[in-house]
Amino acid sequence: MYLNHISEAIGRTPLVKLNKVTAGIQATVLAKVEYFNPGNSVKDRMALKMIEDAEKAGLLQPGGTIIEGTSGNTGMGLALAAIGRGYKCIFTLTDKQSKEKMDILRAVGAEVIVCPTNVAPEDERSYYSVAKRLNREIPNSFYPNQYDNLSNTAAHYETTGPEIWEQTNGKITCLATGVGTGGTICGIAKYLKEQNPAVKSIGIDTYGSVFKKYKETGIFDENEIYPYKTEGIGEDILPKNVDFNLIDQFIKVTDKDGAVMTRRLAKEEGLFVGWSCGSAVYGALEYARENLTEADILVVILPDHGTRYLAKIYNDEWMREQGYLD
Repeated sequence: MYLNHISEAIGRTPLVKLNKVTAGIQATVLAKVEYFNPGNSVKDRMALKMIEDAEKAGLLQPGGTIIEGTSGNTGMGLALAAIGRGYKCIFTLTDKQSKEKMDILRAVGAEVIVCPTNVAPEDERSYYSVAKRLNREIPNSFYPNQYDNLSNTAAHYETTGPEIWEQTNGKITCLATGVGTGGTICGIAKYLKEQNPAVKSIGIDTYGSVFKKYKETGIFDENEIYPYKTEGIGEDILPKNVDFNLIDQFIKVTDKDGAVMTRRLAKEEGLFVGWSCGSAVYGALEYARENLTEADILVVILPDHGTRYLAKIYNDEWMREQGYLD
């Protein structure tokens, strides 16, 4: 048996028990290892779904150009799907994203435009604004807008959620995952809560992001917004894919705690994963320590692969410069 295109390999990723980093935790902690997707990230799922839905709606025409603001992984998923369909890709990234992410996107034929991180979302230089402007200027182009495109959530409702339910034989009691666009946690949580309303969903946020305070108070507090280094989680906007009713609680994790846990996952569990994976596990274990018992099964989503972070997380010199390693 063979696949007609690499995008057919998306999904059906393994669930792997964590054994060493979970010392002192009573619950069974299982990692959904999303780097087994062909683009090495969870974003392959929603990238393909956004393209398929756009084609059905007539928003993406033959020979078109896909333009998206991305932290890297969504761009990779879009690029892989685009290659088989004959689309061009232009991606805007912030200058805090790793060089590896930019090089990988160029390797699969995308044009990469680097934008400043420390500007407001509505600033004409922001990666959101530049993507929108290019979409207006370039004929026959499509701007998926992963933040507000509900195909993002639908992809996880249709695939990731059912996979987790089946892999745990319906015994999952808690889900934890980083929140950026919100599609992953909300799609999975929607499916799981329909099967069992008692399943808890824990969103992992970062300091410098608005999510946790907004969930707890309903206030969008701009004082919560400041630069942080962790890639792929947290936001300075409220994406439409974030349904706060589907997220029971947020836990914030520092850049350092996420980075150190990422290194531990590689060294102690053999899971060579990305930065936000460490953040997700750190936050999940913090929640489990206080709230879960040996009867619980906690599933943590590990979004991507360590190759995206070789010059940062897996570089001892860089880690020392940031004060993350002694």
